[in-house]
Amino acid sequence: MEPDSSRASPPREGSSSTGPWPSSTLGQAFSQILHHLAGQGSGRAKARNAALQDLSALLEAKECDQLFEGSDTSLRGMPEMLGQVAQALGKYAAPPKEPEGRGDRHSQVAEKAAAVGLLFLKLLRKVEAAKNSLVCPAWKTGLRHLAGPIYIFVVTHSSEQPWTSPRSQELAGQVLALLLQVTECGSVAGFLRGENEDEKGRFTAIMGLLKPDLNKDSWKNNPATKHVFSWTLRRVTRPWLSQHLERILPPSLLISDDYQTENKILGVHCLHHIVLNVPAADLLQYNRAQVLYHALFNHLYTREHHVIQAVLLCLLDLFPILEKALHWKGVAARPTTHCDEVLQLILMHMEPEHHLLLRRTYARSLPAFVKRLGILAVRHLKRLERVIIGYLEVYDGPEEEARLKILETLKLLMQHTWPRISCRLVVLLKALLKLICDVARDSSLTPESVKSALLEEATDCLILLDRCSQGQVKGLLAKISQSCEDSKVGNCIRRVQRASEGTSYDAT
Repeated sequence: MEPDSSRASPPREGSSSTGPWPSSTLGQAFSQILHHLAGQGSGRAKARNAALQDLSALLEAKECDQLFEGSDTSLRGMPEMLGQVAQALGKYAAPPKEPEGRGDRHSQVAEKAAAVGLLFLKLLRKVEAAKNSLVCPAWKTGLRHLAGPIYIFVVTHSSEQPWTSPRSQELAGQVLALLLQVTECGSVAGFLRGENEDEKGRFTAIMGLLKPDLNKDSWKNNPATKHVFSWTLRRVTRPWLSQHLERILPPSLLISDDYQTENKILGVHCLHHIVLNVPAADLLQYNRAQVLYHALFNHLYTREHHVIQAVLLCLLDLFPILEKALHWKGVAARPTTHCDEVLQLILMHMEPEHHLLLRRTYARSLPAFVKRLGILAVRHLKRLERVIIGYLEVYDGPEEEARLKILETLKLLMQHTWPRISCRLVVLLKALLKLICDVARDSSLTPESVKSALLEEATDCLILLDRCSQGQVKGLLAKISQSCEDSKVGNCIRRVQRASEGTSYDAT
């Protein structure tokens, strides 16, 4: 069969044509396939399907072994063309824009991805064969152009997404395994950063391929782009990540600044990975750490508990970096820190909050803030006292996560700010005794293990309160222990009294 003037197609199965193709015809065939794959519009659908069949037949043809020989001048641009074909295949199998990606379109994407996965397997096997051959020195150049687009395809379709199917995920996994085998990499992390110091890695090239789709006008055109970026970013860690900071920070900020909750959380996770894996000196340079802080701080005004949880975890790891730039001379009072600013906002939100999920989220992070500030938590003592008392009064569901975390916060607060606790003795003692009585009489579905944990934590708080108040708690509880009829409450009081016996309060 001769390729016609409009389309150079390889011999189909059963063709009567014999004899090898000229090398120039091989290049023309790939050029025509690339032209049809890049075509847009519904009228080109048949042409693209035919181009896939042509490519499959072309890769199976014996003449395709010439691809990586590198001796024929007409094939010198073949590695670059193969890279363009791989990019076109990836775009062909890419999911549609999010508002349009509904129903049947997702199933069509999965079918396309399965077909493209089979083609990539054939193409990588050709590279592997050329690698094992002594007459194909151009395989390295070809692999360099193919690795990036194939990797992006793999990450797009290897995990469970609306546009994937079990078949497309399986084929993407096979393509990844073969890609790592051909590149002689033991893991995806090694593939991205390089298996040794002399090897450059492919992270830069992949970020270059993703860059056109990661600006503010285009990043939502392909819903897979953000997942590929995030998944790839989190595979590169310290010390390799810092050299790519200029490439990864803007997209992470862009994704985190979106109005959709899913994108906010994804972007914050990317920023958190950067904070953990880039040296503080690099983040402080050009005020990057401040940019990160303000981007994260603005999210604390949201009502979405998942976002707040991700932001607070990231901020807690960012505070040590920000505080490296602060210099206290020891003469005046210590300046307020970013941690003070965030805690002040959290406490302001916690006081009137009635949404249980948000209450749990705030309470979950409170111990880390008190521990971080240490004695400086005394700046927030009045508001912390109101929050602690208010949260101890409210039942939090069977797991009682909020009240357990508030008790942990109270313990830390008394340990760090003990000189200022004795004047709050009566208020805190009433709140803790009320909690113990409520838990002891609780007949709800709260598991016994949770009730025991609450009673134990509350008792520990009473013991600490007694030490902070020079033994006043023991004296106040003496009459209660004699008249108390509830065994659980009595046990807690007796434990406080036993712990106070023989304790010296001279060096509290």
